[in-house]
Amino acid sequence: MNAGLIVIILLLVLSILGIPIYLALGIGTLVALNMADMPFIVLPQKLFAGMNSSSLLAIPFFMLAGNIMSRSITGKLIDVSNALIGWIKGSLAVVTVLASALFGAISGSGVATASAVGGTTIPAMKEEGYPDHFAAAISGIAAILGPIIPPSITLIVYASITDLSVSKLFVGSVIPGILMAVGLIIYALFYGKKNDLPAHERKSAKEVLLIFKDSIWALLMPVIILGGIFGGIFTPTESAAVAVVYALLVSLLIYKDIKIKDIPGIFVDGAISTATILMLVGISKSSGYVITTSGLPHQVLEVFSSFTNSTVVILLLLNILFLVIGMLMEANAAIIMMTPILLPLLDAFGIDPLQFGIMMSFNLCIGLVTPPVGICLLMTNQIAGARFVQTLKSVLPMLLIGIVVLMLVTYIPQVTTFLPGLIK
Repeated sequence: MNAGLIVIILLLVLSILGIPIYLALGIGTLVALNMADMPFIVLPQKLFAGMNSSSLLAIPFFMLAGNIMSRSITGKLIDVSNALIGWIKGSLAVVTVLASALFGAISGSGVATASAVGGTTIPAMKEEGYPDHFAAAISGIAAILGPIIPPSITLIVYASITDLSVSKLFVGSVIPGILMAVGLIIYALFYGKKNDLPAHERKSAKEVLLIFKDSIWALLMPVIILGGIFGGIFTPTESAAVAVVYALLVSLLIYKDIKIKDIPGIFVDGAISTATILMLVGISKSSGYVITTSGLPHQVLEVFSSFTNSTVVILLLLNILFLVIGMLMEANAAIIMMTPILLPLLDAFGIDPLQFGIMMSFNLCIGLVTPPVGICLLMTNQIAGARFVQTLKSVLPMLLIGIVVLMLVTYIPQVTTFLPGLIK
């Protein structure tokens, strides 16, 4: 049997059995190396080579910034959103989307966004009479804005495999992220009016200004990070470090929501989350080497080419493939597994690797709210205490919005390539 295929089969089987993804990938790689009579030294050599990338330094910093934000700054972002649109029916649902977009502009993680924003807005929605299944659904799907809107950890992982510019990938994901956020906001407003959801009394201009004044330091955080990256002031890695320092200073000295004694726990949580991702990235270099040398990518290219020579059809088949994979596997693991296999396909059919990376990331992020994995939806459903079947029904129209945006990303290259094309 093909060594690359052995890696993939063992990864899937062991993952289904409950073994952590990085261990399943490592075991699959070792077995494949043995069956292909390749030296085991390949595993540690490629592992360390895979983690020896400056762009990957952004991951621990963004994870740490997200942990700090969830304990302090998130509430301020929600207050601002509520002040602006709290008088509209269903406004708390819109606040959830806006807060998720703002939080995602700092953390880059869907799970962190679901926990931090959903943990705050879902109880508030339930208290105001929102259906618990709708509260869980809108919070769960809004959380995928975390890894879609830059900075995105999934795109950092993709960049480490393909050697593409992290900054260009970030810039390319801006329009898809905005389209998704706008689509969800429009649906939330429609749902709120249709179901006569409650609205708050409109705040006076003075009250709004006071809330903005109190929250200005929180609002400046995404501006500094994204403005610094897009303005070329600092690299994504440097921006991540700036995010941590800024979040710490604001949380400790200005809002005082975090005490000195809380910092060790915050750093430990960030280190654990980071270690899992970096081990996955490191081992993926070993598995990618085995898969590439096995000739599997060429065989996959031949299979796809035997179906059609149309780029339109190929992109459709890839989207279907990723939608299925996203239902079964964590996004970073899927990117690590599939990218080395599909790179020759991109070259053969003239597909822009930057567009493809954003398309794949967006597609797999939809998997965060689709069972059986659907970790963001499972998390928000647990917070809401809703019946999962009802939550699934509620999220379907929002998933349709995601599919529409995905099709725009897939078949209109300018959606992802226009802004990066402005960067020299």
